[in-house]
Amino acid sequence: MASRRSARYAQLPGDDDEDYADGGGGGRRDFDPRFDYTPKAFDRVPWKSIALALFLLFLGCLLLLLAVFIFTGHMEGDSSQGYALIVLGILTFLPGFYETRIAYYSWRGAEGYRFAAIPSY
Repeated sequence: MASRRSARYAQLPGDDDEDYADGGGGGRRDFDPRFDYTPKAFDRVPWKSIALALFLLFLGCLLLLLAVFIFTGHMEGDSSQGYALIVLGILTFLPGFYETRIAYYSWRGAEGYRFAAIPSY
């Protein structure tokens, strides 16, 4: 059996932001810095982040190359060391490659890529 609820609900009063959204309020517009468009901020090159991305990319390549040398027998080491180097190599190569690719496409001017997509440190 379904029971009826005895609570009656009423619509909440309107929010003050509705007047702002539809342009009401006597034409009063407040400045909101979240929606301020400054194109120079998007064109700033984060050099430290690009240097970190290149370091991660080269370190990941080096670790993966060392793992290959261990597995092929050109370098002495246990296979568990090779697996550890593969995991560390992947963990450093992927973020380095990702951010280096964004930096390269931003530098080339490809559509949809901006330096603002790279976090700056």
